[in-house]
Amino acid sequence: MNTRPYQICNRCVLDTSDPEIVFDENGNCNHCSEYVDRISNLVYQGQSSDNQLISIVNRIKEKGKRKEYDCIIGISGGIDSCYVAYKAKELGLRPLAVHMDNGWNTEEAVSNIKKVCSKLDIDYQSVVLDWEEFKDIQLSFLKASIVEIEIPTDIAILAALHKVAAKYRVRYIISGGNYATEGLLPESWFYNPKDSKLLKAIHRQFGTKKMTTFPTFDYKKEMYYKFVKGIKIVYLLNYLPFSKNAAM
Repeated sequence: MNTRPYQICNRCVLDTSDPEIVFDENGNCNHCSEYVDRISNLVYQGQSSDNQLISIVNRIKEKGKRKEYDCIIGISGGIDSCYVAYKAKELGLRPLAVHMDNGWNTEEAVSNIKKVCSKLDIDYQSVVLDWEEFKDIQLSFLKASIVEIEIPTDIAILAALHKVAAKYRVRYIISGGNYATEGLLPESWFYNPKDSKLLKAIHRQFGTKKMTTFPTFDYKKEMYYKFVKGIKIVYLLNYLPFSKNAAM
């Protein structure tokens, strides 16, 4: 039981609901302070990042020769993934945009995906989950009361992207994930997004339906796709001067 008096960070939204949080003399927490220090060497570094980006793009183009697509882009309809699609096309790549639809899409997200893919002339595929099955899995996580209730969605996204990449023999998946706008969650709030063992255990205890069509993804499948199929994930925004406001 946390018996400390309540306190919230002066700089971010994290507070004493995290048992590992520590505040400095200015009232800033250790999590955002460590984040600021950590990303200073991870975000866009000027010429060195430009050179790395050119090298990555050239590798993607080389591995994608004589194929219908040279990369897969996971697209959600949000700013990061839409901007990745824009930059990929600008860099001369031939992407296939893939969206994992878990039934929670907003009208804005769907509209963004359609407009971006249409304007950029990018082919698009949607992997649609069985709603009744996914709903039962997600309800299981709510009943389990763990902090990270997005594990089912995270697992399904990875499974969908790798499956489509393997189908088209594409070696690179481009993600909108990036250091500039992500990576601040405390360890105690976060669970492994590839832990299908945890997913299945929670669903066995709290679910009411059989898990028959849900696409799973764990370390074994990750190793298979990475070392047998040669599929890699690239975080393109880490090599660009990425600003969310400018991207919007």
